[in-house]
Amino acid sequence: MLEQQPENLQFYIKQLATEALQKSDPSAWFEVLYAKAKGDTAQIPWAKLAPHPYLQDWLMIRQPFASGQKALVIGCGLGDDAEALVNLGFEVTAFDISPTAIAWCQERFPNSTVNYIVADLLAIPSQWHQAFNFVFECRNIQALPVNVRSWVISSVTSVLAPGGTLLMITRIRDTESEPSGPPWPLSNSELAQFKDLGLSKWVLKFPAM
Repeated sequence: MLEQQPENLQFYIKQLATEALQKSDPSAWFEVLYAKAKGDTAQIPWAKLAPHPYLQDWLMIRQPFASGQKALVIGCGLGDDAEALVNLGFEVTAFDISPTAIAWCQERFPNSTVNYIVADLLAIPSQWHQAFNFVFECRNIQALPVNVRSWVISSVTSVLAPGGTLLMITRIRDTESEPSGPPWPLSNSELAQFKDLGLSKWVLKFPAM
């Protein structure tokens, strides 16, 4: 969680995000962060080297759901969430916009059957349309600015198969005013867009850890 990192790291990340926004490439800063970390996980605020606790809780309750199902991990980071899913029998695709992050996953888990791939949440591959029974979205939407929020929400929902389940972990804000970020927590009206796009079965967990 960004707010728990040392102040200098918070400032560095905000600086990277601001520079990316100025270049009209709001997700470009992720690769810069991973590349400059040079293998030091302490420089990646969300790298806990373990599956997210909320995901672990979900899987403990829903284990039978996993058998033979296709799962997608959005913005997979260093791969721990994807590995938790594949270990329960999911057929897992995990993507990140950062080539360095994906290479890092493959180095950490050389024998994994997870399909780690470089991809952009703002340019989802067409073959992923309604392709996944389970989608895990953890703090990626809130890491992108409000001016692309509707686009990102549409991308997240587009990959979910009919009858599938979205597990989303995010922060929310109690106002519709645009926050300063990153992160940019979601508003109630932004959350309502998921319902507007047809989701009737989804789980929202907050605050993010």
